Amino acid sequence: MNKIEIRNLVFHYTAGEPILNDISLAFDARSTAIIGQNGAGKTTFVKLLKGLLKPVGGDVVINGINTSDATVAALARHIGLVFQNPNDQIFKNKVLDEVMFGPLNIGQSQDEARERADAALAMVGLAGRINDNPYDLSLSERKLISIASIVAMNTEIIIFDEPTIAQDFSGKEHIKAIIRDLVAQGKLVLTIIHDMDFVAETFERTLVFAQGRVLLDGSTREVFAEEEVLRQAHLEPPHVTQLAHRTGLPGTPLTVEEFVREKRAQGAMRPVTP
Repeated sequence: MNKIEIRNLVFHYTAGEPILNDISLAFDARSTAIIGQNGAGKTTFVKLLKGLLKPVGGDVVINGINTSDATVAALARHIGLVFQNPNDQIFKNKVLDEVMFGPLNIGQSQDEARERADAALAMVGLAGRINDNPYDLSLSERKLISIASIVAMNTEIIIFDEPTIAQDFSGKEHIKAIIRDLVAQGKLVLTIIHDMDFVAETFERTLVFAQGRVLLDGSTREVFAEEEVLRQAHLEPPHVTQLAHRTGLPGTPLTVEEFVREKRAQGAMRPVTP
């Protein structure tokens, strides 16, 4: 069974001004990025997945549960959201209390919540900071706390809202590794994001939203090959893909490693010998 099914979804805040219009999607196990310009409907779509908003028409079904018939609290056992700004999510005075709050709130025992919190903090690299005040940590570290607090809830679906904000290269690599770990555990990982390079390096499937509709849906490589359609959505492919096209390299490389490998295969680059 698909973990998320969207059937003829329609939503508006004001009648006659649709934000999302007749969207039908099925999400499989692939990690999926949702991209599009501001105003394309991405954030509204995620709020509908979480049950924070209810459809005007159509259905959103999470693990067999129609969100129109479920409370936000009931859906919280199935789907977690890591906020874009961790300051909007964190409210406890100790890191451990923050990460345990979600698990306890969905009915985990004290022992289970502590075990899952410890494991989540170890995953994000903050196992030694459990007694610290979150606001004594940097913004990038608070982002990791907010990730740990959702991971500890052990939901089958995890959504990241702009996961690379406030992260340097090392931080992005860390979050990339976390996402891959979650996928390896069988979690469905989604993101709404503006960082095309991170999408190319991390996510298997990409959806392009534009004017409340899904303009493209396919493997990330297939989507970033559609330059003309991306332009219609006011988006650009990843930087390495753009470079490949400008230098006449065939195909759609998504990473620097792919670009170098293809160039070498063409005989345009030779390994440097010491």
